[in-house]
Amino acid sequence: MRGIRKTYPGVVANDNVDLEVYPGEIHGLLGENGAGKTTLMKILYGLSHPDAGSVEIKGRPIVLRSPRDAVDAGIGMVHQHFMLVPDMTVAENVALGFRTDRYPLTDLARISGDVTELSRLHRLEVDPSAVIEDLSVGARQRVEILKLLHRSAEILILDEPTSVLTPQEWEDLAEVLRSLVAEGRAAVFITHKLDEVMAVADRCTVLRDGAVVGTVDVDDTDKASLARMMVGRPVVFRAARDEVAPGDPVLEVRDLSLDDSNGNAVLDGITFEVRAGEVLGVAGVDGNGQTQLVDVLTGMIPPTTGRILIGGEEVGRMTPAGFRRRSGGVITEDRHKTGLALDLSLRDNLIMRDYRDRPLASRGLLDPASIREHCLNLIRRFDVRTPSQRIRMSQLSGGNQQKSILARELYAAPNLLVASQPTRGLDVGAMEFVYSTLLERRRAGSALLLISTELDEILSLSDRIAVIANGRFLRILSADDADAETLGLLMGGES
Repeated sequence: MRGIRKTYPGVVANDNVDLEVYPGEIHGLLGENGAGKTTLMKILYGLSHPDAGSVEIKGRPIVLRSPRDAVDAGIGMVHQHFMLVPDMTVAENVALGFRTDRYPLTDLARISGDVTELSRLHRLEVDPSAVIEDLSVGARQRVEILKLLHRSAEILILDEPTSVLTPQEWEDLAEVLRSLVAEGRAAVFITHKLDEVMAVADRCTVLRDGAVVGTVDVDDTDKASLARMMVGRPVVFRAARDEVAPGDPVLEVRDLSLDDSNGNAVLDGITFEVRAGEVLGVAGVDGNGQTQLVDVLTGMIPPTTGRILIGGEEVGRMTPAGFRRRSGGVITEDRHKTGLALDLSLRDNLIMRDYRDRPLASRGLLDPASIREHCLNLIRRFDVRTPSQRIRMSQLSGGNQQKSILARELYAAPNLLVASQPTRGLDVGAMEFVYSTLLERRRAGSALLLISTELDEILSLSDRIAVIANGRFLRILSADDADAETLGLLMGGES
């Protein structure tokens, strides 16, 4: 890619970017949220068109007008949010958009056989007859990679491929990537996680503000240097957690259980408390009841049995509005489904928590001047990179979307904050900011329930750590008694 330039209203997404990727190479693409990484890869995949610049494949100039052109040129992309149809099988998803000799009919038997053979060859174990919605996140990602291999992709683009993976699933993915490039393919690996770049990439290109800062051999650099290239300053990787004497319980949960529609226990007899000035971390592999725990605690769904007390008062059947009235804030794990209204503006999303209240409204009418000033303060304080308050939320990068949620939920200084995967998709600079902000709330006396699959995050921020597996809290440990190995064994179900 030579001299790639792409602008949007008020934003230079790519500024004269050069990128070279070689066969047999895993090439890391790093940068802060909004640095232009995804835009650059969308251009390579034909989803977006550059204002200037050129693309060459194997020395041959090529114009990529659409993803079909990219696929025909041997380019494949695994998007950050998977492009799979949930109620279709693996084979049917692989078949979508793929023409066989029987076109316009679909030869599913042949495609199922291809998937089975590719799965065996590349150790991507997937049943071609399995329905996507029944698969784990890791298995769905394997399906995305199989789609690319079935189309004979030689250049693989992976956009934040590990943001929803467990540590074991990441190790499996890294092994698959190494085997694929060993066969002569090339992979471009977009990530915010410097440990992953150091573990799997051969070379790495860093973008900042849409421009290339530099390209380095991974063997010749380290995490600190890459972080400095990304954000333009030294970065602290581990939060400094001050000694804070915890106060009275803010959240108390007693024998909480939740059954699904079939009567199966999703949450099973959970009991714990979170005190003022304390962070209780919940560590566990995704899919062990964390989502449902957040939904119950914040009033999205009622529990089957059990008691919840906030500030010493039993809440009974609580609604999300009731949770907020009790000075509760929530950072949900899925910003697209439950955290944001993507079709509304940034401004609308920033005020949707308190738009009825002064100074944003008076006598039932919104106050445009107060709203504008309020949003400007939040954008500045939380470093939301945007050309305008009126930009549609879907047009912001994932990291800036996450910062918008943090801004909306934290500015009100909630007494109780339920934070689920608060740094998912954030770069190292933004993570540093989030950690300092959460610990600031702890010092101010808020109670924080932190749910994360990132063990470093849990160990860095938590005063006590609960390990969840199969909807149960196996143990609650003091942070001084916990380490990654102990937590990993408990997360795997060992008592």
